[in-house]
Amino acid sequence: MAGHGPAPEFKNPAVRWVDSRLPIFTFMVKEYGTFPMPKNLNYWWNFGAIAMIMLVVMIATGIILAMQYTPHVSHAFSSVERIMRDVNGGWLIRYIHMNGASMFFIAVYIHILRGLWFGSYKEPRELLWILGVVIFVLMMATAFMGYVLPWGQMSFWGATVITNLFSAFPIIGEPIVTWLWGGFAVDNPTLNRFFALHFLLPFVIFGVVILHVLALHITGSNNPDGIDVKGPQDTVPFHPYFTYKDMVGLGAFLIVYSIFVFYAPNFMGHPDNYIEANPLSTPAHIVPEWYFLPFYAILRAFTDDWWVMKLFLGWFMEAKLAGVLAMFGSLILLALLPWLDTSKVRSCKYRPVYKWFTVIFVLNFLVLGYVGQMPAEEPYVTVSQMATLYYFIHLLVITPLVGWFETPRPLPASIHAATLKGSAPVGAGAAAKMEKP
Repeated sequence: MAGHGPAPEFKNPAVRWVDSRLPIFTFMVKEYGTFPMPKNLNYWWNFGAIAMIMLVVMIATGIILAMQYTPHVSHAFSSVERIMRDVNGGWLIRYIHMNGASMFFIAVYIHILRGLWFGSYKEPRELLWILGVVIFVLMMATAFMGYVLPWGQMSFWGATVITNLFSAFPIIGEPIVTWLWGGFAVDNPTLNRFFALHFLLPFVIFGVVILHVLALHITGSNNPDGIDVKGPQDTVPFHPYFTYKDMVGLGAFLIVYSIFVFYAPNFMGHPDNYIEANPLSTPAHIVPEWYFLPFYAILRAFTDDWWVMKLFLGWFMEAKLAGVLAMFGSLILLALLPWLDTSKVRSCKYRPVYKWFTVIFVLNFLVLGYVGQMPAEEPYVTVSQMATLYYFIHLLVITPLVGWFETPRPLPASIHAATLKGSAPVGAGAAAKMEKP
């Protein structure tokens, strides 16, 4: 990326005095003012900033809710009802927080999709991508623990089912489950632990986000053409171009967010969670929140009668353990994507074959999400098994093979050349002709 330019001169004497001793204003100007950004970025690049805003919203509303919440199995459910009915503005804060979790995941899923489509995980952004996957995993852990806190039926039984998954690991499984529970069943110690971790983890996420942003500002942003910045003609300052663009995207996102908060606050929730937790009454169908469903479908796909289990895995592990390993493995493979993708071209815009496999992969992920919410019966079990199989085949087989054998389209000579009307593919003569005034 181009240099940040000389240190800014501040007219305000107070700002100048502080900055001479703690250059926070200089840092902000350089990193969010004059920082050079590829000038062909589109609105897909808004969702990183939107996700950061949503994290701040979740932390702020979570702190307010924690002041009124009681982490005890005898009082948790009623304390949530008190927040909704008796605390001034409590219903609004809870609906902002509750729907904010879903909107946060929507922003992050779109952010990941953009990274997959435009190859933002490729060199030199491998560590940036890995940090993003770490943030995603921490989000999932935080959201799971937060889902337990209302202590409704789905909260209790979701916690029971998911924590029991660790018992699939030989030798260490049972001690891990006992440690998570704080006893021999999901009870008050479990709720206290989950409340403490749910309060703490967002600050851990915030710390990793800072590392994520620092890594981004070292390597610079990727762009829709997936080519490197060649010079100052390829960039524009972050402000005002992308601050305003982010504000437009954020405004549209907040409108959608507000529609859910004020008109459909329980749309993405489960009605059983408005029934107080009862260990003696198991719900007919236990499902996690929607953003866990694709991975939940992968977990449930492994059954004793599945031919994959019989042929390859049945000799040395049970279906439950295979499902747990596959669920965690699906996330690990995402982190390893920079090395699984063997193509030198980043953007699917110039990859005529791989772009269609990426579309299929995204559709397959949506299918996993759909079958994850359905009962564990036919035809949903078979569909989840086929979709799970494709998920791993795409990452482990298709992605490397296509990278080796695909013939990409010619890349533009530069970002500047690509943004001009009638831009031609790479070729020194064509690019030079386009650059002439």
